[in-house]
Amino acid sequence: MKQSSAKNLCLLFVAALIWGTAFVAQSVGMDHIGPFTFNAVRSLVGGVALIPVILFFNRRKSPQRRQAERANRKTLLLGGVCCGLALGVASCLQQVGIQYTTVGKAGFITALYIVIVPILGLFFHKKVGVKLWVSVVVAILGLYLLCMSGSLRLSWGDFLVLLCALCFSAHIMVIDYFSPRVDGVQMSCLQFFVAGIFSAVLMLAVEGVPDPHAVAISWMPILYTGVLSSGVGYTLQIIGQKGVNPTVASLVLSLESVISVLAGWVILNQSMSAREVLGCVLMFGAIILAQLPERRKKARLNETNA
Repeated sequence: MKQSSAKNLCLLFVAALIWGTAFVAQSVGMDHIGPFTFNAVRSLVGGVALIPVILFFNRRKSPQRRQAERANRKTLLLGGVCCGLALGVASCLQQVGIQYTTVGKAGFITALYIVIVPILGLFFHKKVGVKLWVSVVVAILGLYLLCMSGSLRLSWGDFLVLLCALCFSAHIMVIDYFSPRVDGVQMSCLQFFVAGIFSAVLMLAVEGVPDPHAVAISWMPILYTGVLSSGVGYTLQIIGQKGVNPTVASLVLSLESVISVLAGWVILNQSMSAREVLGCVLMFGAIILAQLPERRKKARLNETNA
């Protein structure tokens, strides 16, 4: 496995940082509106927020680059639709699921994509070495200590969140396939409009036409999650995943759970138990282990230097 660039890993870490600190806004956002309405509005806000960014960067592109992108529009459209559907389904399952389970279990089950991603990768000839599998096991143990306090018995809400983890895994794999081929910001913008339309259809079918007053009351969490969590966070994921092993990307993104706990400790003065501290240490240890060079590569580097 090629060692991931520090820049890409930093972008993925910032995405996890945004998602970890945005969880409160995501929960508060459903105080006055339903989960499908919340997802529809936040996704559309995320798409609209990226339009000025796209226009700004398009002005700075060379004529050759613009011509190449025009020739690649079908791939861009396909990537945006696939990403948007995966994101829309995953987000809706998560929003509905967290209403019927505990926050800790939802966080743990959602982050199981760090196991599902390498398994899916086997079908796409993405090799996962022993070191990465060890990192995944250590990360799962850390997540368990960090998030879980009750039993592992699955409820209806847990099952929905488990399906959400499967969809997020598919989302990561789709990004891994399309991100080297298209403009990341443009694909991210498309995915939000697709996810927003998908959520809006469910909104009209299940929740009906939203109350404008209820949406207006929820403007702050919608704007925060729409611009930051969606517009910035998922765009950083698409750009940061380019050239990064999807298993490594899923490990870095799973730090969202660690960051949410640390944010509660730093910002809200919430206490952290020894169990949670150990869980954080194991999670960070798993990320570091995943980035250590292989022994064979070390030997080759030593031979080259000699």
